Amino acid sequence: MSEQIKFVQGNEACVEGALYAGLDFYAGYPITPSTEIAELLSDRLPRIGDKFIQMEDEISSICAIVGASLTGHKVMTATSGPGFSLMQEGLGYAIMAEIPCVIVNVMRGGPSTGIATQTSQGDVNQARWGVHGDHSIIALTASTHQDVFEMTVEAFNLAETYRTPVILLLDETVGHMRERLVIPEKGQLPLVDRLRTSVREGVDYHPYLPREDGRLPMSDFGSVHRYNVTGLYHDMWGFPSTDPRIVHGLLRHLMDKIENRATELARYKEYYLEDAERVFISYGSSARSALHVVKNRRRRGEKLGLLELQTLWPFPSEIVREKCSGASAIIVVEMNVGQVLQSVKSAVERPENVFLANRIDGVFITPTDIINILRIVQGRGV
Repeated sequence: MSEQIKFVQGNEACVEGALYAGLDFYAGYPITPSTEIAELLSDRLPRIGDKFIQMEDEISSICAIVGASLTGHKVMTATSGPGFSLMQEGLGYAIMAEIPCVIVNVMRGGPSTGIATQTSQGDVNQARWGVHGDHSIIALTASTHQDVFEMTVEAFNLAETYRTPVILLLDETVGHMRERLVIPEKGQLPLVDRLRTSVREGVDYHPYLPREDGRLPMSDFGSVHRYNVTGLYHDMWGFPSTDPRIVHGLLRHLMDKIENRATELARYKEYYLEDAERVFISYGSSARSALHVVKNRRRRGEKLGLLELQTLWPFPSEIVREKCSGASAIIVVEMNVGQVLQSVKSAVERPENVFLANRIDGVFITPTDIINILRIVQGRGV
């Protein structure tokens, strides 16, 4: 495939990224504002001989992709807030059983049905803490369609590398606006294929025994190896165990394989941070408005900068601390009541100099909204 240029919705950019990454099984249930992802894949996947299935609800959707992933497929589902809530138990199962899968959440207002057709970034903490029990998660996001494409590919790569679910958090504004997308030639972006076991048929296979590099080779379920898969704490053979040493070791493994790589997993963009006196931190569509303010104000001589986060979880605390070390004020721009704000305050040396520029009414946050908050910060002499 040669390079292609398209004019697309953000949801379509996600579809293109998933197909580029090798998606061959999708199960989902339509829900605004993510429905275009399912609609497009219902047409595209069968055309190339792969599988699309509309399930009866979001619970069955995530269970279907978990099962398909175990048999060797690259899998994805897409939803929005209410459906993402229903997926939490299945998501926890995939974390415990270490099953690669990608879950796209195109965020809308909540809780409950909220504002079904308008924008929000209110599911950031749900992505991190929605599953019960101690666990860790990878959650990515993007502000432009080119980044949506690349972060979708990255989501599949990380899922396969770390044998874990990866959440792609978009928002309605990104999902439904249209802009230019360049689809690179095949091979231009690196793709991670599943690491399959080299253990021969008839030889004892340990499905949960990591290699020295930490990766866990998989055997396609239903193929030559028989092994146990459970949501319970389990040993290296996959059988349930209440042995405190095994329980402790498994939980530490599930957490450490992600949390210990927070800096390595961090994806971000930085603008004008070299001399910035005030730094915006933002993500998703909110980062577009923040960047607009930064560029316009720098023309007037104001030393503003932007750190755009593309990895929200594990939170890149060290990078935030480093990039903001010289700032007199940090303004977090997001469309919620301050979900990333709290993580930023925990990361930096002077949390009292961290401020929030936000909207929570389903309306896209504009440069004017941000400038009004900036004036308040400047008025305080920070």
